[in-house]
Amino acid sequence: MTEAGRRLGLDRIMKPLKVNMPDAGDLGFEAIRRLGNPVPMLVQNSGERPLQLWLEPFGQDYWLEPGEAVYVTSYGTWNDHPFETVHEPDCLTIWATSFFATVSDRDGNEFPPGRRTPA
Repeated sequence: MTEAGRRLGLDRIMKPLKVNMPDAGDLGFEAIRRLGNPVPMLVQNSGERPLQLWLEPFGQDYWLEPGEAVYVTSYGTWNDHPFETVHEPDCLTIWATSFFATVSDRDGNEFPPGRRTPA
């Protein structure tokens, strides 16, 4: 691939970040939601063990217990499609191609990142 071809590919990937970042203000849950254009994707753990959910490009991990479900929602603009996913044993990686996404419970409340210990 030529240098011009590589640059074109990089520009295609970076364009959503450059478009969305000025309007986001910060990377907080509410700031991201204000970008608008929400596209939610339901993620449910139908297995018998905890499922790790990686949200990229943030590098944030979330843990879903068996039977638990969340919405991963992309905001702002993107090229081609709002998400890319990769499944590995006990782990699902979701890349928000807009660079801005939230993870919330079924009621729309922010879902806590990291492992949670039962009460």
